[in-house]
Amino acid sequence: MNDTPDPAAPIAQSDSPDLVQVVLGECSAADADAVFGVLRTHFPSDRGEDAPHRTDQPGPVVWTGGFLASGSPGPIRGVLLAGSVTADLQGSPVAVDQLRNTLESAFVVSTTGTESGDQEVQMQLRLTGAEHGEPPLPGR
Repeated sequence: MNDTPDPAAPIAQSDSPDLVQVVLGECSAADADAVFGVLRTHFPSDRGEDAPHRTDQPGPVVWTGGFLASGSPGPIRGVLLAGSVTADLQGSPVAVDQLRNTLESAFVVSTTGTESGDQEVQMQLRLTGAEHGEPPLPGR
């Protein structure tokens, strides 16, 4: 099942070089919400306050969101996760690096794959909870 935000949202249709598409999978809805919460706090998103949720549909569950990586946030507190999260980031190299740096501030991040094109990069990351951190706030 795919828990995707409204495709009519203005940011989802943006062709900005700062737009990064993020796909989260192989994780609980709560961990996906924790990751999206960190990103929503620092970057405009088409997700709004929409929390990931599971449905009764069989099959793998993924959550998607678009984020405008226009600027680099300062340091972020570590966030604890119950398990690991697979995150696929796709966008311009600069924008993907900005999101990755933000994720590295909040989680332990390892790169599991990278593909580069002429003007776009796709990167797969494995996120685990920070070594020192706090549980995400409810609804974040």
